[in-house]
Amino acid sequence: MSVFASPRFLPNVMWADAASCAATGAMQVAFTDALSRLTGLPAPLLMGTGVFLLAYAAAAAFMATRRTPPRTLIGLVVVGNFGWAVACVALLMSGLLAVTALGMAWVLAQALCVVVLAELQWTGLRRTRGSANMALA
Repeated sequence: MSVFASPRFLPNVMWADAASCAATGAMQVAFTDALSRLTGLPAPLLMGTGVFLLAYAAAAAFMATRRTPPRTLIGLVVVGNFGWAVACVALLMSGLLAVTALGMAWVLAQALCVVVLAELQWTGLRRTRGSANMALA
């Protein structure tokens, strides 16, 4: 059996998503002012996205604990993760903010992380589609 077809693959990816969002969100909330100075990103943006990431981490952890992964919700997560990556790149390309090199790295690291997670989630959904349909039969 492929690692992607394992019944634990999607829950494990959701745990990774939850952990990365919890860590990033906690850092952005706890160190808003310092991160704002170091990155050139506005403090309200860091605080707002930090709070969102903490709430999202809780939702991702909830999805990870389900006996049967909530495929529709995970599909929405895939779209949201790709959207987050596009928003990160758009923010940097807009030129609206005087983002420092560290700020650029912070935003691009988030974009890269969510693209990898979205691809893993999408792959897991595709590979387990047949087993989910067979379980319903």
